[in-house]
Amino acid sequence: MQIIAFDYGLKNIGVATGQTLTGTGTAQAPLKARDGIPDWAAVEALLGEWRPELVLVGLPLNMDDSESELSARARKFANRLHGRFGVAVEMVDERLSSFEAKGEVMARGGSRDYGKNPVDSIAARIILETYLTGR
Repeated sequence: MQIIAFDYGLKNIGVATGQTLTGTGTAQAPLKARDGIPDWAAVEALLGEWRPELVLVGLPLNMDDSESELSARARKFANRLHGRFGVAVEMVDERLSSFEAKGEVMARGGSRDYGKNPVDSIAARIILETYLTGR
């Protein structure tokens, strides 16, 4: 099964692709967003190119399992993906995925300037691989 994962954000939305056969994901170029709203044509192009059977959207929960304003916005993004494109969408707990992605950048010798080393799509890959290992 082909899967696309999104790490929802207000300025950037990380993107990763993967499949259940290999159990791995690959970070793709992140999408730019304006106050959390992506270029829907770019989203449609991604879905057309990869033809996923499932779309994952990271759900940014607080450490105490409560939801934040960003959680509600991520859910709205997921609902719009389903409504606009008719794709199956699942929410995935993404706690600490961005923290882990930043650590990965640093371990590779990357700069602490995350603007030059975007972690959004690495976080999306971590979300996807977390889903695959939890199946």
